Amino acid sequence: MEKRKRVLLAKPGLDAHDMGIKLIARALKDAGAEVVYGGIYVTPEEITKTAVEEDVDILGLSFHSSTHLVEAPKIMKLLREKGRDDLTVVVGGCIPLEDVSDLKKMGVQEVFGSGSPLDDIVDFMIK
Repeated sequence: MEKRKRVLLAKPGLDAHDMGIKLIARALKDAGAEVVYGGIYVTPEEITKTAVEEDVDILGLSFHSSTHLVEAPKIMKLLREKGRDDLTVVVGGCIPLEDVSDLKKMGVQEVFGSGSPLDDIVDFMIK
């Protein structure tokens, strides 16, 4: 039997727009993933701690407040320090196209902007 993917979803910082991440959580659960919802207003330290404690395979970060180039580097650094730089990290939300390459250079594997097809996100994250 194949191991189910464990996914942590979280919204770093002061961003309360969580409809999209909840939609992703439901779609991932429906596709067979184990989803840990980290919630809103979480710090990079809280996200990293949860990722380590929950032993997740994938970390999904959602941004709506234009803090992706501030918060994502902190999280990537903390994951490296905790020895969890093996995680697949996915970023989604309101991400300008010109920032995608910067996110990928810091180790983010994929970026899904607003309007990305749900099936594409689920396929990338758990299949």
